Amino acid sequence: MNFEERVQSRQTVFQGGLVQVEKQEVTLPNQTTATREIVRHQPAIAVLMVTSARQLILEKQWRTATNGVTLEIPAGKVEAGESMDAAAVRELNEETRLKAASIQPVAQFYTSPGFTDEFMKLYVATGLTAVKTALPQDADEQIQLVYLDLPTALQQVAAGTIQDAKTVMAIWYWQSHPELGVEG
Repeated sequence: MNFEERVQSRQTVFQGGLVQVEKQEVTLPNQTTATREIVRHQPAIAVLMVTSARQLILEKQWRTATNGVTLEIPAGKVEAGESMDAAAVRELNEETRLKAASIQPVAQFYTSPGFTDEFMKLYVATGLTAVKTALPQDADEQIQLVYLDLPTALQQVAAGTIQDAKTVMAIWYWQSHPELGVEG
């Protein structure tokens, strides 16, 4: 079966500093038409950081879109001309003031393909130490670091305290790789 839709027209209906919204008129494989609204977003990275004490590092911060405080793994957008690997290293420095002896990609995914093209790569970082030179933090971010062991993180996912999808995915990844953080 052919699933591909043919774009007949596209129009940018909003251009913001972080996202762009595009409206498309498409022809479906059965020759009917439909309208699509797509949020365009730069690629992004997220990092599951596990300390030598076998704790996960989360960021507690206000998120206007959810009208509340979230607990999330460090993450951020990839800047123009920057690789995803470089963005992961930079975000760790900016948001946690740590660097990793090992930072490995473990998954890549679309965050919500029903409406956005945001593509994210998830990394695991271990062997964490303080950076020698701290990069400037984003002026609009107020972050508090939170450290959780795996059982507590899993309990907070089950209780709905942790609801961020990339963070839930990272915690479940850690559950399936409990050796993370063990120095060897």
